[in-house]
Amino acid sequence: MNSPTALVAEDEDVLREELCAHLGMLWPQLRIVAQADNGVDAVRHAEHLRPDVLFLDIQMPGLTGLEVARRCGAEAHVVFVTAYDSHAVAAFERGAVDYLLKPWMPARLAESLRRIQARMQQSPPELEGVLREIAAAVKPRAYLRWINASAGQEVRIITVDELCYLQADSKYTLVITAGGEALVRSPLKELSAQLDPAHFWQIHRSTIVNVSAIAAVSRDLRGRVRLRLKARPELLPVSEAHEHLFRSL
Repeated sequence: MNSPTALVAEDEDVLREELCAHLGMLWPQLRIVAQADNGVDAVRHAEHLRPDVLFLDIQMPGLTGLEVARRCGAEAHVVFVTAYDSHAVAAFERGAVDYLLKPWMPARLAESLRRIQARMQQSPPELEGVLREIAAAVKPRAYLRWINASAGQEVRIITVDELCYLQADSKYTLVITAGGEALVRSPLKELSAQLDPAHFWQIHRSTIVNVSAIAAVSRDLRGRVRLRLKARPELLPVSEAHEHLFRSL
């Protein structure tokens, strides 16, 4: 019998590595065939590799774990990894999926793996109903709607819809709009955690772009991905680590 296989999708590197390490200890026969830090990559790996089990963080850039499960859960058993509290637990427990609440404990992971192992002899269950219930139960996260930024002697109120991209500037952040730029006295990493990952993608360690501000995606003579914006003249480079975000475009 072939060894069971798994995909682990979690956008926080430390948590993803920790989960993979514990999976290796608790279920040595399980082969982790792919890891992903965003929903788009998770779908791409799942469709290509067809793993038996999907470990999916619910909140990921690109596509949520629920959206990945909706696309790929018909062929795999699903375990959601989530920071949501007990208000959503009933929805998870009524469905034929398992879950881990962050910060998860090894004992809870072991229990989840026992459930998955018991189900491996059966086809994955139909998920549409439980996905609707989970989506209704989890409270949508509140993201930034505007940013207070310094521009000369003024403090400007910039709505997130106005943003073209954000760029790290030492311990501060430049926010770039169609009409100019301003400075936010917060680091890029701090702002990133407050922006909706479905609309703002990290394309470089120092750059986050508003997806709706992108006009075109291209490659230069060296094969490097560049973004052309609708309302700005500069081209934004995409680092190799983030090129996967644009493979489906």
